[in-house]
Amino acid sequence: MESDGRIAIENVWPQLECGKFSAKAVVGDKFTVKADIFTHGTDLISANLKFRPQGSAVWESIPMQLEDNDRWSGRFEIPTTGFYEYTIEAWVDKFATQSRNIASWIMGGESIDADLKVAISMLKDIATRCGSKDSAFIRKKIAAIGRSDPADVPHLLNDPGLLSIVRQYGEKKDLTTFSPVMRVSVDRVKAGFSSWYEIFPRSQGNKPGVSGTFRDCEKKLDYISSMGFDVLYLTPIHPIGITERRGKNGARKAMPGDPGSPWAIGNSFGGHDAINPDLGTMDDFIHLINVAKKKGLEIAMDLAFQCSPDHPYVKDHPEWFYHRPDGTIRYAENPPKKYYDIYPLNFDSPEKENLWKELKRVILFWIEKGVKIFRVDNPHTKPLDFWKWILNEVKKDHDDVIFLAEAFTRPKLMYELSKIGFSMSYTYFTWRNYDFEIREYFSELSSPELKSHFRPMIFTNTPDILPPILQKAGRPAFMFRSVLAATLSPLWGIYSGFEICENQAVPGTEEYLNSEKYEIRNRNFDEPGNIRELITKLNAIRRSEKALQSIGNVQFHQSDNPNIIFYTRQSNDGKEALMVAVNLNPDQVHSATVRVPLSLVGADESKPYKVRDLLTGDLYVWNGEYNYVRLIPGERPAHILKVER
Repeated sequence: MESDGRIAIENVWPQLECGKFSAKAVVGDKFTVKADIFTHGTDLISANLKFRPQGSAVWESIPMQLEDNDRWSGRFEIPTTGFYEYTIEAWVDKFATQSRNIASWIMGGESIDADLKVAISMLKDIATRCGSKDSAFIRKKIAAIGRSDPADVPHLLNDPGLLSIVRQYGEKKDLTTFSPVMRVSVDRVKAGFSSWYEIFPRSQGNKPGVSGTFRDCEKKLDYISSMGFDVLYLTPIHPIGITERRGKNGARKAMPGDPGSPWAIGNSFGGHDAINPDLGTMDDFIHLINVAKKKGLEIAMDLAFQCSPDHPYVKDHPEWFYHRPDGTIRYAENPPKKYYDIYPLNFDSPEKENLWKELKRVILFWIEKGVKIFRVDNPHTKPLDFWKWILNEVKKDHDDVIFLAEAFTRPKLMYELSKIGFSMSYTYFTWRNYDFEIREYFSELSSPELKSHFRPMIFTNTPDILPPILQKAGRPAFMFRSVLAATLSPLWGIYSGFEICENQAVPGTEEYLNSEKYEIRNRNFDEPGNIRELITKLNAIRRSEKALQSIGNVQFHQSDNPNIIFYTRQSNDGKEALMVAVNLNPDQVHSATVRVPLSLVGADESKPYKVRDLLTGDLYVWNGEYNYVRLIPGERPAHILKVER
């Protein structure tokens, strides 16, 4: 029924641009919806949250609860992937209003005879519309009311069983339904909670300068899974271009034996649907997927829609590229850098329809091989309408596929990519070092608007980014940055070599010296000073603590020393919480008095309480709101604290 304007339903959350985009959730979430719902006068209102799988004709509904100041909330559990629709209906609840008035008259010593007759009349009317079982229940309650003392009437009128029947069959006066219907996109759990480890497959062998294979990757699976990671992200596995191949450290010309950048995709062996023969065969790749799965690891594949000059597309479909006035194909540029080994695709060419369909075919090809997670390279350099189309096309039949946007770009564009369908996104974490920077950025990501759709993936480092803090401060910085990354978001990852604190950079840049992008790297992961034990502990804590498994629940709290940041993480149901204190100075011991949010963490202000450091097992006795912490770089850089009850 359309609204007659009597009831207002406003400020619905989550609602992205009046329903233009979908909110996000994962399977098993209790999806919360809130709204301001009110009317004039003193009549009481009731509201339902309605929901259904997209395509279903049948709505389910649950009662919404009044919180305060006309703000209502409701939640429903989501059992499967796909899209769900939801909306809100509200009405003037005449029976609830009558029951409240009766209770008020009794409190004031007034007669309730007339009002009670009206309430009983309502119940009799409802009894004619419901089933025989409910009708008998109502008649029994009416009889009980007739025999009771006036003081007992409010209790009988508010019997939960009676109210449930009244809610279902009673008159919904001035029924108002919110429009438009909203949607939530539901992914599997890994889209909202996972731990990633990134490797170059060609570096997994043991012979210097010789490409590793997928079989060599299999030998590293136990090592990776032992640290608690559950997603293994492979850099591109396709044939690598020969023409204009780049050499060591990105040199303009390659030397004999230089393997080239795996992001320069395509040669005579094939393109985006082919395997680099140095790595093995397609059967080897599928075998790796299956073996990894048995060890608790899912393979994520790099999706880089760009080509080397040797890609089959260049010969077969030159119309898919940008051309200069002289007819040559334009190579990639990002001033002041030029990438002669890469041709960008022209997503707006006159033949774009065929190009888009081909790239969709590529994604579906790898899905058929068993890949369900894609890390998408530089999506912000391709048209938004392309991504909206292809993500929707893939999700139609494969709603369990996850897309990570590697979009280091302007915030609004980053957030728009999330809105149009990317499951998660890289963040600016690598450039947030100081207390105020971290507080400001992660408070923004935890805002109601962003947490409804934007899932932040925190990588500590990438093949392109060796943050200055890691270059300058070494192992202590690697330690505290890993704690931050693992506890500020349920999605985090490291690029191989982080655990042994690799930090040699090309001077004056964020590029790794002897970058693995251009050469094969063999590592000794047992080098002294590695932080593998810390990373393993962090992943174990993440798996065991629900407070670290939810998006957008970071709250920062007072610390009297800006070198120590103090924040909490809370589970979606509010039943579990952790406190995290991190020393952001890798060179000096620091102490601080921090202010504990007692009610949030479940501590009693009136008596001492125990907090356990989950990193070390140490137990502390704290009192009241204000407590002392002392953190030592490289030794005890952080606390992850839980109140023991």
